[in-house]
Amino acid sequence: MEKILEVRNIEKYYGNKSNLTKAIDNISFDIEKGEFVGIMGASGSGKTTLLNCISTIDRVTAGKIIINGNDITKLRGNNLNKFRREELGFIFQDFNLLDTLTAYENIALALTIQKLNHKDIDAKVKDIAKKLGITDILNKYPYQVSGGQKQRVASARAIITNPKLILADEPTGALDSKSARQLLESFETLNKNLKATILMVTHDSFTASYANRILFIKDGKIFNELVKGEDTRKQFFEKIIEIQTLLGGELGDVI
Repeated sequence: MEKILEVRNIEKYYGNKSNLTKAIDNISFDIEKGEFVGIMGASGSGKTTLLNCISTIDRVTAGKIIINGNDITKLRGNNLNKFRREELGFIFQDFNLLDTLTAYENIALALTIQKLNHKDIDAKVKDIAKKLGITDILNKYPYQVSGGQKQRVASARAIITNPKLILADEPTGALDSKSARQLLESFETLNKNLKATILMVTHDSFTASYANRILFIKDGKIFNELVKGEDTRKQFFEKIIEIQTLLGGELGDVI
């Protein structure tokens, strides 16, 4: 299998010698093409720091992060910006849509930046909108659609450039249960039908149960790993809760 992400012995420190915090403590793992991987952990466990380092928002103190054969810890300036724009897709909890653009224009923006011609952009936007069930809202502005629809527009924007890796940070955090389920089903579509490789940070077991593999982070280290395998989503969900209990999570953090 083709490795999309290779994380090698990364560490991340904050502060100075008199007040040093180790947010990530020698973490290593791989993600192969077409995987849907979740990262879980209590608040302060290091999961968000880990995602920030992989997404190039933050820099590691030690170790390597290799995405599609590129060591991103060595990229700087325009090379880093180009890599982020072309190789990564981002889905944020607060959508990050531009209010002055329609759903169509929000999705098309990344392709416009890449200077694709109008005909190709139109075909790509309409194709991804059909797959995510948002064709009927393409001409609406963000304030005219629901939270779940906004998040599916954000998902379309993330996948439209065919990135090697999609990074999702608490994607269901701002959604009601119905919208969350619809978004997660969209993720399944992206993963299974479009072979998208997804890395998702979440504290929610229901959300995590849609992934194929879960990495549990505790005190900046990988505490456990859970693979869905042949389990149903319900069986996988129950196993996730069991490990969350071992991690000492509160009931409200896992249901």
